[in-house]
Amino acid sequence: MDVSFQAHTATKKVRSDSASVKMLGIPLFVFATAFASLSIIIGLIWDISWHTSIGRDGLLSPPHLGMYLGAIVSGLFSGYQVLKTSFWGSKEVKQRSVRFWGIFSGSLGALFCIWGCFAMLTSAPFDDWWHNTYGLDVTILSPPHTVLLLGMMMVQFGAMISVLAMQNQTIPAGLSALQENKRNRLLRTIYVITSGFFLVMLYTMASEFQSRHDMHGGTFYIVGGLLYPFFLSAIARSSKLKWAATATAGVYMLVLMLLAWMLPLFPAEPLLGPILNDITHYQAFDFPLLLIIPAIAIDMIMQRKEENNKWLLALMIGPLFVLLLLAVQWPFGDFLMSPYARNWFFAQESWYFGSNPDWEYRYAYAPWMVSSGWPLIKSLLIAGGISILTTRLGLHWGGWMKKVMR
Repeated sequence: MDVSFQAHTATKKVRSDSASVKMLGIPLFVFATAFASLSIIIGLIWDISWHTSIGRDGLLSPPHLGMYLGAIVSGLFSGYQVLKTSFWGSKEVKQRSVRFWGIFSGSLGALFCIWGCFAMLTSAPFDDWWHNTYGLDVTILSPPHTVLLLGMMMVQFGAMISVLAMQNQTIPAGLSALQENKRNRLLRTIYVITSGFFLVMLYTMASEFQSRHDMHGGTFYIVGGLLYPFFLSAIARSSKLKWAATATAGVYMLVLMLLAWMLPLFPAEPLLGPILNDITHYQAFDFPLLLIIPAIAIDMIMQRKEENNKWLLALMIGPLFVLLLLAVQWPFGDFLMSPYARNWFFAQESWYFGSNPDWEYRYAYAPWMVSSGWPLIKSLLIAGGISILTTRLGLHWGGWMKKVMR
């Protein structure tokens, strides 16, 4: 009897080891959370396009279902991973996990995903009640949207941390040298992909200050200096990929461009009045910022000066980021206003159904949108100062993420 039981147990272990080798020692929930992050981003951008093209949406509108799918997938797979580790995991596995409430053990990334899932699903009825009570949102950051955004960011951050933990851990036994290399390349790739999804989220949160009508104003560069150097510096320091910031910015641009090209292919008509712009298909979201240019500079500096004092690095990266952002986005803003950008590729004909399509500043900068002289210089100095601080914080955060192993 004992011999039979031991043989059965050994067979199960062999099958388990074999499956682990096929997955290169990467748990399934890591792939699931990366998918969840993508589903959330698609649902989010689709939802913005829905509001711009159709108007009021319901609790179970298709874009919302896309976001909920991301929440449920991340919650289920991460929850299963935590329960499996807590109640059936070996002592070694539990020692490599984060313990909480004295009962549960799991990876930090899985915990973030579970918390994010609960926040997202809680925000859904809250958002529906808010719309029924107050009508349409006039801003992206309404209270229910803020809860939803925090939940989505937790899921996306959980996906990033889950990959990082795998990257920083010891490579599991049983893999050949070829499989080890394949595993390392795969983890580095998934990390910059999930980071790119997170960058899309950051941009969307700040998009009210980052449109083409904002590119000649000082606030555009202050907001840019606040967000992007922080995140891209952190990614460049925490990733083992040589061009991590560049790849992350590339993923961000690719996702936004693909959605700007694909959504207008589908029919859509406004269902709320007043309808000032009579449209027949989805209106695209923003064309992405050209963040890949300053991201290349961040990677080049990090490759040559990473071991330098981090404040010195921040002094080099922060102001250079703002100057490069100014150098590419100011003329690019002029281009986006021109007739050359009114096509399917740049999608600058996209316009809210409730806005007058004949507005004189639809394709031009109104005087109040343009900063010049001392106000512009002052804004750039503020953006430069902020970017130094945020870059330093990003480098510190990246150093912490580099050590995450649970």
